[in-house]
Amino acid sequence: MRSSCRLFFFAAAFVFALSGVSAQEVLRGEVMVELEPIYGVYIDEKYPLEKDEAYKRALEEAAMFFSAQIYGWSFNYDIGEKARGIAENFDLTPLGEIIWGDPRLRVTHAEFREMRLWTWMDYHPADSQLRRVNAWKTGTIRSAQGLGYGPLGGPVEIGGWFTIKKTALEDAARSAVREMLRGSERNRPKEARGFISLQKFPRYFMDAARWACSARFFIEIKEIVPFSAY
Repeated sequence: MRSSCRLFFFAAAFVFALSGVSAQEVLRGEVMVELEPIYGVYIDEKYPLEKDEAYKRALEEAAMFFSAQIYGWSFNYDIGEKARGIAENFDLTPLGEIIWGDPRLRVTHAEFREMRLWTWMDYHPADSQLRRVNAWKTGTIRSAQGLGYGPLGGPVEIGGWFTIKKTALEDAARSAVREMLRGSERNRPKEARGFISLQKFPRYFMDAARWACSARFFIEIKEIVPFSAY
């Protein structure tokens, strides 16, 4: 296991050296990958995970989080109201993506502990990406916490482990926007539109046999549509 870790770090460091990025600016976060199934009666077809598959999942997850930090999403939120028969709907549109294998993404530490892979990831943004990161901290942009959930069921039936965690993260974003609107709007609006980004890597945990995601976001609400407009 130690030799595999050394080989993995060597490969990651080699790719990073080729990228020629500066170490002056860095985004950092921790990713945990379960090596054994924890989905109740459902079992992922790849469990128990091989080390290489666990490393790959950690990198894919980190790429998703760094994408959400740097680029974020635009959102359109129909808040919904049961009394009026209006369904709640939250649409997210990614504003950019970091692809798995990006040489700016590197692993700085990895450890197998208690049937889990714990990794610390660094991402060294380009100047254009760094400007986007800093822009999320200015102007009318505020911060809010959200708690979201992945769908019930096994990974095979609903599209895999990545879909579960992505869905939980997006649901946490919806929750954060909803909490922000509750704190700022006297009356419940019909719709809200704006932009949202992940402030730091989220925390995942199991709750009632499904993944829960606790995350903090930067949110800029650009438009609020009241019910009186309809």
